[in-house]
Amino acid sequence: QVQLVESGGGLVQAGGSLRLSCPASGPTFSSYAMAWSRQAPGKEREFVAAISICWSGGGTSYADSVKGRFTISGDNAKSTVCLLMNSLKPEDTADYYCAAESGPRSRSLQDYNYWGQGTQVTVSS
Repeated sequence: QVQLVESGGGLVQAGGSLRLSCPASGPTFSSYAMAWSRQAPGKEREFVAAISICWSGGGTSYADSVKGRFTISGDNAKSTVCLLMNSLKPEDTADYYCAAESGPRSRSLQDYNYWGQGTQVTVSS
């Protein structure tokens, strides 16, 4: 069973930055995808970013709402995915979840079988 544990959330002022981290433990795959999603109070969980992790490096995908501000990165040796969030806005306030899947990178959260417990991000105006 793959286990994911997010860290790095917190309170930040608008315009600030945070870096989320999510190491994976348990069975590993030679090629897999990891993603970040978020869920704001009263809203559905939404896709934020994803990365393909394999020996030859991987591509990335971003939601339009975060493109140019957030950067997802992966370390295959450490089985870790990070999300650097710059120019944060109050509307970025949400619980952020890490996910993993042995298949290809996807924007559909239903394609991810392994999930962390989430880390809270609050952006004050």
